Amino acid sequence: MTSTQRSLYDQYLQQTRQAADLNGAAALLQWDQEVYMPAKGARFRARQLATLAEAAHELLTADTYGHLLQELAAAALPEEEAANIRLSLEDFEKNKKLPAALVVALSMATSQAFEAWIAARRQNDFSLFLPLLQQIIDLKKEQAARYGYQGHPYDALLDDYEKDASVARLDPLFATVREKLPPLLAAIAAGPQVSDALLRQHFPAGQQFAVSKQILAAMGFDFEAGRQDYSEHPFTTSFSPEDVRVTTRADENDLANLLWSSIHEGGHALYEQGLPVAQYGLPLGQPASLSIHESQSRFWENNVGRSLEFMHYLLPLLAQSFPKQMQGGSPEALFRAANQVKPSLIRTEADELTYHFHVLIRYELEKELISGALQVADLPHAWDEGYQKYLGIRPGNIKEGVLQDVHWSHGSFGYFPTYSLGSFYAAQFSQKLEHEIPGLKENIRTGAFAGINAWLHAHVFQYGRRYRSEELCRKATGSGLSLEPFLAAAQQKYGAVYNLKP
Repeated sequence: MTSTQRSLYDQYLQQTRQAADLNGAAALLQWDQEVYMPAKGARFRARQLATLAEAAHELLTADTYGHLLQELAAAALPEEEAANIRLSLEDFEKNKKLPAALVVALSMATSQAFEAWIAARRQNDFSLFLPLLQQIIDLKKEQAARYGYQGHPYDALLDDYEKDASVARLDPLFATVREKLPPLLAAIAAGPQVSDALLRQHFPAGQQFAVSKQILAAMGFDFEAGRQDYSEHPFTTSFSPEDVRVTTRADENDLANLLWSSIHEGGHALYEQGLPVAQYGLPLGQPASLSIHESQSRFWENNVGRSLEFMHYLLPLLAQSFPKQMQGGSPEALFRAANQVKPSLIRTEADELTYHFHVLIRYELEKELISGALQVADLPHAWDEGYQKYLGIRPGNIKEGVLQDVHWSHGSFGYFPTYSLGSFYAAQFSQKLEHEIPGLKENIRTGAFAGINAWLHAHVFQYGRRYRSEELCRKATGSGLSLEPFLAAAQQKYGAVYNLKP
């Protein structure tokens, strides 16, 4: 790199990282809004977030910034620098399509919508959330139109979370889910149900929280570079690889609620903490995609955290904190309890098979909302009908139904499909890990997770956004996205849990 190119690249670093600083400050305010902020802080918090969003947007869409990127894109740069410029120019061209007024309006609307969502959940009243959700959907429709699309308007919003995703690609994927999972679910339903009574006793929330922190630490979560707190809906946020926050929620009569949500968020957090510190604020310091992000959370939650081997590690921890509740328990009983399969209302508490119908319902509703085929006022009924159609159950109230997820209050339309994509990528990563790490199952039995983290660092974390999801998966496992590893693992696991015939 010549001295002139180095000077230009340093200018790029300064401006790009200034925007990252602003976005990090906004993320901190959003984290506080969901964890500690007093109720009266909402009005001015919305303004503060909008100001930061506008300032970051202006930095990343300035004409001078675009000219700088174009000049660097034409230069012969080293591989990492060239990748950062290529991806930043791609982002610039996309961000440039959105006027600052739209960015501010979306930020204001989502801040206000989160508070309305909280109030609507507490009062079990969708009408308190409806006007702001309508506003967000109108803004997202405008966003999609400004981005542009060739097929469905929803494609433009999918692109924010998963490059190359589209309705044309996702519809066949979910058609396979509708075809392949019901026979396994029917076989499970035809036999005796396993008991989850071991997990449905009284477990004081504080003790649950303490156990989950032990597990997070064993997974490799660095508490000097992060923390765990409570929130209305579990989430992970990152201000840098050295400050990553996770949240969870507790049900004192259901240990699974906190425990596996904490493990799930821990998977997200390990990814964020594992990103290259030297690439802070740059594309190579960011996650590859939301589906790869979800692959990490679903991998830890299900492929590791709900395995029989993990129960050998988990049971002694639980017995130490809950000796009365775990009396007479065994790893096998805990394994069955943690993998009970039955239709349920709450996505975050669903088993890993019916979970994909929770995602499918949201995917279908989002497409219709963005296309205009479904009106916001009709959303609660459409939600209930979806649950009746795919899971054979109906919510008893709005909190268990259309208000259960925080995502729409954040404006995250296009996010939900990444949960299923992430689960399928996770199964592929897990299959590859079993071939490449000798003694993997014994390591999980003893809580020795360093080898898993080393593999993930080598094959996922270190690359940031250098590769798109499909390419990263192919590089790590030898093949692109496939449902077969997930389906094979599901047949094996639930065959064992429910004593199914091969």
